[in-house]
Amino acid sequence: MEETASARLTAWVQGHVQGVGFRWWVRSRALELGLVGSAANLRDGRVEVVAEGPRDRCARLLELLRGPGTPGRVDSVVERWSEPRGDLVGFVER
Repeated sequence: MEETASARLTAWVQGHVQGVGFRWWVRSRALELGLVGSAANLRDGRVEVVAEGPRDRCARLLELLRGPGTPGRVDSVVERWSEPRGDLVGFVER
């Protein structure tokens, strides 16, 4: 698969990532990379990140999520790659 092909990354970030500006930080990094998607708090304390765009840029966001330099504390990141749906506009915090 080409690194420039479009992809959809869904990542679940676990740790101390709510109430520390983590979603805002993710949104800023995603916009810098030209990605669309969202960062949402989950009831169990994780943050779900969904990003679409060039696969290499999504992979770079995944690297950034794993730190260092993230707000709070990231203990683990579980990722899932899939085909882009093309239904996302901008990058929002939920």
